[in-house]
Amino acid sequence: MKLSAKAGILSLLSVFIYGTADSAVAKDVEKKAATKPVAKQSVEKKTNAKNSTDPWWKHAVIYEIYPRSFADADNNGMGDIKGITQKLDYLKDLGVDALWITPCFPSPQVDFGYDISDYCDIAPEYGTLADFDELVAEAKKRNIRIIMDLVMNHSSDKHKWFEESRSSRTNPKRNWFVWRDPKSGPLPKNSSGAEDPKSPPNNWQALFGHSAWQWDPKTNQYYYHFFYPEQPDLNWRNGQVKKAMNDVARFWLDRGVAGFRLDAINTLYEVPSLKDNPVKPGKNAYGDPNMDDKYNYLLLPEIKGTMRDLRKVLNNYQDNPVLLGETTAERIEQLIAAYGKNNDEIQLPMDFRFAYINKLSASEFRNKIAEIDENEVGGQPTYVFSNHDIVRHYNRYGDGKNNDQIAKLTAAILLTTRGTPVMYYGEELGMENRDPERKEDVKDPIGILGWPEQKGRDGCRTPMQWNAAKNAGFSTANPWLPVAHNYKTHNVELEDKDPASILSFYKQLLSVRKKNTALKYGKYVALNEDDEHVLSYLRKRGGAAALVACNMTDQPRKVTLDLSKSGITVSEAKVLMASYSAPDSISASSFTLPPYAVLIADVGKSAN
Repeated sequence: MKLSAKAGILSLLSVFIYGTADSAVAKDVEKKAATKPVAKQSVEKKTNAKNSTDPWWKHAVIYEIYPRSFADADNNGMGDIKGITQKLDYLKDLGVDALWITPCFPSPQVDFGYDISDYCDIAPEYGTLADFDELVAEAKKRNIRIIMDLVMNHSSDKHKWFEESRSSRTNPKRNWFVWRDPKSGPLPKNSSGAEDPKSPPNNWQALFGHSAWQWDPKTNQYYYHFFYPEQPDLNWRNGQVKKAMNDVARFWLDRGVAGFRLDAINTLYEVPSLKDNPVKPGKNAYGDPNMDDKYNYLLLPEIKGTMRDLRKVLNNYQDNPVLLGETTAERIEQLIAAYGKNNDEIQLPMDFRFAYINKLSASEFRNKIAEIDENEVGGQPTYVFSNHDIVRHYNRYGDGKNNDQIAKLTAAILLTTRGTPVMYYGEELGMENRDPERKEDVKDPIGILGWPEQKGRDGCRTPMQWNAAKNAGFSTANPWLPVAHNYKTHNVELEDKDPASILSFYKQLLSVRKKNTALKYGKYVALNEDDEHVLSYLRKRGGAAALVACNMTDQPRKVTLDLSKSGITVSEAKVLMASYSAPDSISASSFTLPPYAVLIADVGKSAN
């Protein structure tokens, strides 16, 4: 849900007491799981990062799908599970290995699914559990895995857990959420003589605007919400909550999912003292004072224990289920800490720092890759350029003239560095943002509240562009959001026929990535580290080696290499693919790249 700390996300949008769960929770999970039991077996294996016994996620390409916008099977204007199933052949042909599906659980849709009212079902607007089971089964036939989005920080205020919690101060689930009295003294009276709560427990603000505390007149207490008031935070200091959420994970693992993307995990715990956050100068897009979320948005030690416990749940299942973390670490040491000292927490903490650069800088990309590539705990790098919360990188990195060529360049960086890349639906087409032009057109509550400074996230969530027909072939009905303006020139049908298109480049690149030993298993070796214009590096494993060179400027750039320092003595490089018209082979020591060009070449022992 959230990409960075409060200041960071606002900037990007305008460009994360042990006990047992009660019997009612257990019975509810068991009832829904009964339709699709799956045998459990612990098969967690020790792996070698350089051979084919690695867990699947080490060499996978993960593709994020926003189900509301991907494919509309029933033509009602909104995407659904059956729509995804119908497009599995496209995804297989594209070459991705796993689908991360953003929340499709029952929800009032205040935050478009990130406010969950039932963790163990599918929202009727998206389909049924049977539809989901069919998706998992059909994806498996195509060697594609399904990753669910697990929202652990909060539920919907319409979830039965919260409805029970707010019913009275003595309800058994009262402590499943964070309730507090006003800061001090009796409640003040308003002009009509009624009690008027004006003293929340502290000054904490919600990410999406105003106080993080919501007054509940029925029980005369505030409840805490880091996001919208309709998303009350679960109390993770209550062991019953932890047990219930681990049961949710088991429910979906039993149905065959390959793991979870963990939403907003940095927000799971707050300091118990509820100390006020430091206030900074100025105001944000919502008119609130700027604030350092020092005491309610930080990686407290308790999070690490929670992640280890969840990881133990996954380890009891076959085929190495994975945790993909929304780890919005601003410092590299925080990101590395998310793996756990023994690599026993999150296998794939997402590195958003490519999304933070927002300019083509060989030096900055080189530095970001180096920081995470050989981290001290041996964690797998996990890179991402775009997702459902931020402006698409086709816009953020594009210069308005060479966007398509730059889109190929960013694809090469994402898919040839050592790590597990996460793609966002439509980036393989060059889909662009379409931000609302009027407040009355905004669907995202962030944009409604913060307009015009904050336009919300509608622009990066527009329907997938399948063809040049009306509504980009997404639906015969008016779609829930208008399609992006470039749908007639950037769509699956058109680009699939064009060997020079962004889609064709992605397909070729994903194919080369799968087949080339060095790109699949090799270590990362930086080259020409003083070059400010061209990002070049090797992927090297034994005698296999692949050279990647990316010109990050609008001028031709000559590249001179001394590969002997890396033990490579070949004089010619066999071109595997390029974003320009390149010969079959080139000099391994000197060549010129056109503006924004990408070259990938074999420089291993067999290259000549």
